[in-house]
Amino acid sequence: MRVSFVSISLLAASLASLTFADDDCQEIVRFPITLTWEKGSPDGFERDMIFMNGQFPGPTLEMNEGATVEFTVINQLPFETSVHFHGIEQLGSPWSDGVPGVSQKPIPPGGTFVYKWKATQYGTYWYHGHLAGHLEDGLFGPIHITPADGTPTPLNLISNTTQDLHRLANAAASPQIVMLSDWSHFTSQKLHDISIAADIDPLCGDSILINGKGSVNCPGVPFLMSLVPPPVLPLLDGQNLTDKGCLPLTDPFAVPPNLFSGCVATNPGNATIKADPHQGWVSLNFISTASLQEMVVSIDDHPMWLYAVDGRYVVPQLIDAMTFSHGSRLSVFVQLNQPAHDYTLRVAGSGNNQKVYSQATFRYTGAPDTNIPNPSITYDGTNTTANVRFLDDKTVVPYPPVAPASTVDQTYKLLLNRTGAAWQWTLNNDTPFSESLEDQTPLLWDPNELAGTSLTITTKNNTWVDLIFMVTISGGGQPSHPIHKHSNKGHIIGYGDGEFNYTDVAEAMQYIPANFNLVNPPYKDGYYTLAAATSSTWMVVRYFVQNPGAFFLHCHINPHLTGGMAVAILDGIDVWPTVPPEYGPGGNGQISTC
Repeated sequence: MRVSFVSISLLAASLASLTFADDDCQEIVRFPITLTWEKGSPDGFERDMIFMNGQFPGPTLEMNEGATVEFTVINQLPFETSVHFHGIEQLGSPWSDGVPGVSQKPIPPGGTFVYKWKATQYGTYWYHGHLAGHLEDGLFGPIHITPADGTPTPLNLISNTTQDLHRLANAAASPQIVMLSDWSHFTSQKLHDISIAADIDPLCGDSILINGKGSVNCPGVPFLMSLVPPPVLPLLDGQNLTDKGCLPLTDPFAVPPNLFSGCVATNPGNATIKADPHQGWVSLNFISTASLQEMVVSIDDHPMWLYAVDGRYVVPQLIDAMTFSHGSRLSVFVQLNQPAHDYTLRVAGSGNNQKVYSQATFRYTGAPDTNIPNPSITYDGTNTTANVRFLDDKTVVPYPPVAPASTVDQTYKLLLNRTGAAWQWTLNNDTPFSESLEDQTPLLWDPNELAGTSLTITTKNNTWVDLIFMVTISGGGQPSHPIHKHSNKGHIIGYGDGEFNYTDVAEAMQYIPANFNLVNPPYKDGYYTLAAATSSTWMVVRYFVQNPGAFFLHCHINPHLTGGMAVAILDGIDVWPTVPPEYGPGGNGQISTC
C-alpha cells in the first residue's frame, strides 16, 4: 500500500514550496513537483495512480497574496500531462493556465514545464491534472493564499467579542484543508475506453476519499433501495440499484462486471482531522476534487459558519450541512465548544447516479477517542430532522459586496446536450470539444485555429458578457452540470425552469424579473446548472472581460469533459496578448529568473 507517503529522497530533492526573496526581485514561491505512476490503494484496493513528490494528495502550495509562483512540473509519467490551477485567475499569464490545446502543448514523458503566475487573489484553490482524465488518477493538491494585510473580513458578522474575533482570525490564518474526492478502481483511460465501447456515461465509482483516505462501503441492496426517493424510482424501470448503489445498466453485459456492481468492502482506516479545543475555533477549508459526485458534508453536533466560497469572503451563514459541487471550495468556521471527544465528519454523495458515503474522525486533541454518533445527514445526504439547516448556494452574498453591470455588451447562448452517444456531450449545441484537440496548436498561439466552428466564443476587452446555459430535455434527462470558467470569476445572476425563450436577459427581466438578481448575486468560478429531469432549465452567468487570452469553459464531471462538454473563450480578442518565447513553440516556460 502506498498512500500519503513522502519519499525522503524526493522531498530532499524537490524542497517543495520554498520561498525566495532578493533585493532585485519580488517574493517568489518555487514549487517543484515530480509526477510518477505507481501502485496505490487509498481505499484499500490497489491500482495504478499518480503520485506527486511521492505522495497523494499532492503537497500544499502556500503563499502570500501578491507573491509570484514558479510551479515546475517534472513529468516522470509514461504519458503526456498538464496541470491547471483551479480558480487562479491568471491575470497577465494566460500561458500558465495549463490546458493543452488552449494555452499550451502537453508536457511529454520525461519533460519539464514551468508555470509562472502571480497570486492576485486570496483564499483556497487547488491544482489538478487537465489532460484527459488525470484528475481521476489522483493528480491534485491544495493551494492556500494568505490575504494581504488590510483585506476586509466578515468576522464581526459572526461574533463581536474581542476573544472570538482574535480566535477567528487565528483560525482563518491557519486553516485545516479538507480535500474530498470520489475514487474508482479503474484508471481514467480504462473508464474512457469502456464508455466508448459500451456507449455509457460511467457515473459509478467505488468510494469517497477524505484527504486521500477512505473505505469501500457495501451496506447491501435492501438498505440502498430504502434510500431511493419516489421520483427516481421510474429510472430503475423495476430493477434495483446495484450493490455499489448505482443505477442499473440496460445492457450489463457490455461493461466489466465490477464497474457498476461487485462491491467488496474495505476498511484501511479513515482520515482524522484534529482540532485544539483551547483555540476556540477551527477553520475547515473544504475542496471538492470530485470527478463524479455532488457531495453533502456535516459534522455531528457542530454547526458551521460558512465564510468563504471559491476562495472569496461571503456574508457568513450558520448551517448544519452543505451541498457543493465539483471544483468548489467552501470555508467554514467550527466552534470547539462541545464535550471534548471524537465526532464524525460525514460526506455523502447526493446525486441520483449513486448512493455512496464516507466519513472521517473530527478529533478534539488531548481528549478521549470515544464517539457518540449524532448525525445531521443520512447515508445519502438527506437531513435526519426537520431542523437541519442546509446551505442554499443561491443565497450566498459576496463580502464586501460586488455587483455586476446592469447591462451587457454581448450575450452567448450555450446549449448543453448529448450528441448522439451516451458518453458524448456538448456545451454549445452540437459539436463536442474532442480530446484530440488537446494536441492541436494552442488557441493562445493561434486564436483562429478553430475558426468557423461552434467551439469558441469571442469577446472584447473591458466589456460585460452574459453566458446563458440552456440545459435541454430534448435528448433525455440531464443531471446538474458543474460548469467551471477559467480565468476570472463570474456573477450567477439568474436561474429558471423551462426553455429560455428570450433574446437576452434584458428581455427576460421584463417578463420574469423575480428569476434574476443584479444586486448581490453569488460571485464564483464554478456554476451549478439546475437538473433537467422533466423540463429544460437555464442559468445565466455575467462576467467582465479583463484578462485577454484563451481560456476553457467546461463541465467538471470528468466523463462529461472527456466526452466533449467544453468550449474555449477567446477573451479580449481585440488586444490579444503576445506570448513570451518561453511559452511559445518549443518552449517549456523555463527562463533565467531571480
